[in-house]
Amino acid sequence: MELENRILFEDNHLIVINKKAGELVQGDKTGDQTLTDIIKNYIKEKYNKPNAVYLGLVHRLDRPTSGAIVFTKTSKALSRLNDQFKLRETKKIYWAIVNENFPHDNGSLKNWMTRNNKQNKSKAHKNEVPNSKIAHLSFKRIYELDHYCVLEIKLKTGRHHQIRAQLSEIGFPIQGDLKYGAKRSNKDGSISLHARKLTIIHPVTKEILCFTADPIRVGIWKSVLFD
Repeated sequence: MELENRILFEDNHLIVINKKAGELVQGDKTGDQTLTDIIKNYIKEKYNKPNAVYLGLVHRLDRPTSGAIVFTKTSKALSRLNDQFKLRETKKIYWAIVNENFPHDNGSLKNWMTRNNKQNKSKAHKNEVPNSKIAHLSFKRIYELDHYCVLEIKLKTGRHHQIRAQLSEIGFPIQGDLKYGAKRSNKDGSISLHARKLTIIHPVTKEILCFTADPIRVGIWKSVLFD
């Protein structure tokens, strides 16, 4: 799917994209093309910009994760949105696919998280441990599939791999997430975790903006009905 078809919002200050699973947000040791580079090229060509394009990265999505992600076109917008994320004035809702035997219709998870930078992995603990940070999310079961179900998850904190680690800790890793205990991978290397909704305050107009991203209809997402 071309980038133009995945733009959820664009003005002089922001651009919001429906990220594909497998897309790298910013550069790493693989040297693969990044979503940041793709957006910069799009802006350069669309607006015929002769010089380097500025693009601010506000937050990240893991490479195998899909969904709504916002970038800024100015440093002022970046600074203001960074403050919103730090103060938790933004709202994030995810969809995650887990085994159908998931035992709850709704509820919340609270854990203490530690991070292993060498493994690029986090661990959710039931009790506080040294160098841990509190992690909190709420969930509800919203859709039934053959052998799986879809959870809608609201993040109340924003820890590294939080949803992946917390669901793994209770024995229900996200479908396709081998790193956190799934039995099988997805053919495309994705995991079935999608940033469904993102709500922010526009950094200039102060308008409340809510962006909704549909999962791209591949793999198990083909079976999910979207509102």
